[in-house]
Amino acid sequence: MTKTIALLNQKGGCGKTTISTNLAHAISLLGYQVLLVDADPQGNARDWQEANDGCLFPVVGLDRETLPKDLAAISKGYDYVIIDGAPQIARMTAAAIKASDLVVIPVQPSPYDIWACADTVDLIKARQEVTNGQFKAAFVISRAIKNSKLSKEVNEALSNYSLPVLRTFTSQRVVYATSAAEGRTVMSESNVEAREEIASLAEEVLGFFAVEKTREVGNA
Repeated sequence: MTKTIALLNQKGGCGKTTISTNLAHAISLLGYQVLLVDADPQGNARDWQEANDGCLFPVVGLDRETLPKDLAAISKGYDYVIIDGAPQIARMTAAAIKASDLVVIPVQPSPYDIWACADTVDLIKARQEVTNGQFKAAFVISRAIKNSKLSKEVNEALSNYSLPVLRTFTSQRVVYATSAAEGRTVMSESNVEAREEIASLAEEVLGFFAVEKTREVGNA
């Protein structure tokens, strides 16, 4: 059964497209069939795909409020669908949440980013109530500066939202920008640390569904 993971935050510039493309590539390298959905009218993920001639994995644009219905019509045959969400469009964020099994909220280690999460978290909490807690969500810290005091304080600040924070974070690295400019991801680069943090992120994200699968087997 296809699982859908949305990268959402109504604040722009928090690393949604960077994490979406890198996460999708890392999951595909594990042998899964992956579809990346660009739900942002700006089309950054689609521009990225043009730069690599579509050779890594398929990317489609679905930037309308009919996203849940549209996605259901094209997701068959894929193991995972990754949604790169749109900033500052509450209706599209709500549509992406409705279409997803898991929402990952990228947050930069900045008080402005933390404050900007409130609206997205409210939409997520509303969805969790409707689904009796079956819908999952978590924060991921993006563009962190290792060992900085601010990065550590972010974890404490995010705890006020009552959503888990992933152990893995992405660091502020030039390789993310240089690889994206050529339609690649860090999984194709020689920067071992960047590859390892994305591989770790993929493993942690997929872990949400591993728990679910274990429960299904246990109930069989």
